[in-house]
This record gives sequence, structure tokens and C-alpha cells, in this order.
Amino acid sequence: MRVPFLESCFQVIPSGTELADNLTTSPHLIKTHLPVQLVPKSFWEQNSRVVYVARNAKDNAVSYFNFERMNMAEPEPGDWNSFIQNFMEGKILFGPWYDHVSGWWEKKQTYSNLLYLFYEDLVKDTGREVERLCSFLGLSTSPEEREKITKGVHFDVMKNNKMTNYSTLPVMDFKISPFMRKGKVGDWKNHFTVAQNEQFDEVYKQKMKNTPVKFRTEL
Repeated sequence: MRVPFLESCFQVIPSGTELADNLTTSPHLIKTHLPVQLVPKSFWEQNSRVVYVARNAKDNAVSYFNFERMNMAEPEPGDWNSFIQNFMEGKILFGPWYDHVSGWWEKKQTYSNLLYLFYEDLVKDTGREVERLCSFLGLSTSPEEREKITKGVHFDVMKNNKMTNYSTLPVMDFKISPFMRKGKVGDWKNHFTVAQNEQFDEVYKQKMKNTPVKFRTEL
């Protein structure tokens, strides 16, 4: 069974992608950060199964900022205020967050083999999302197996696992920030100023006015 895995390009630290990677076990796994419009036409012709993980924009921005700070292979992101301005303007790798999540949501409406997951749901009820994923992939798993998977992808477990925390990669400077930092929903409140939050909300309202996809910024 061919089960490529596609994810949101802004969920790299850790915004659900590492968690979802550990939920998906297939020798035919493909992982990408591409926006939907850059996926080759030939891919869709294979009718492959796609799992997309999206995270709310505010936590996503904080996560991405800290990732760029500690990833020595990436350009220095500057200070937080500069970064959040660039994020709102879409001046980041793989383009605007708004277009990315909306594009994949629209694709979901016409491509039935696409499972659109929200990071916030993965955090709130991992067990339920594991069941959804297993069902989508056509995997027959016992309750014991699903429980084992659910425990194995708990954030604190993965943070201490060298197979998932990227601590062995020399380009990651853990003196600046761990790759798997907090994994909390709502951590953006510890970074956004009142003015930044108000500006972000205005930009968000404008950018997302034509899409029905909704995100939660706290649990």
C-alpha cells in the first residue's frame, strides 16, 4: 500500500508533523512541505493517500520563529517583531501560511484520499485522532496497539527520543532552543504583544475571509 505523507510547511517545530510522522508507519512514506499548487500532477494520478497537518497561525509563527533561530542551515530570522511582520506578509519559506492551509483545505473537497488533521485536535485527543488515521490508512489495529501508539507519540516522550528530537543533527543549535520546544496550544500568548496580536487578527481576518477552514488558538 502506497501511503505518501504530506504536511504543512509551517509545522516543523513541532507543530504536529513529528507527531503525525510517528503515527504513520509505511515504507512508502513521502514527506513534503510543498503548497498544494506545487505538487506534481502525476502525484494525484496515483490516487495516493495524503495526510495533511495544520496548526493555528499564531502558534505556528512562534514555532517557526524558534526553529529558524536554532537551525543553523537557515538564515537568521531577526528579532520577533521583524519575523512576525514577515510572517503576516507571507515572506517566508514555501509562501504564506494562509494560502498553504487554505489551498490544501480546498483540495480536500475534490480529492477524497486526503485526511486534513488539526494539530490542536491531535493534542486534545490523541487517541481519537490515532483511530481516525488508522481508519483512513486502512490499518487494522487492536485497542492495545492504538494505546501503545498514543503513548509513544506523547510530546514529552518524543522530546526525549533521539529518533524524533533531532538532537543528533549538527545544524541544530540546542543552546538556542530545543527542536521540540513546548508543543502547547496557546503558547503564542507568551510572545505576542497586545499591538502585535491586534494587527495579526486584522491581517488574518482579511487573508482568511474566503475560506471556511477554522482554527482554534487555545484549548
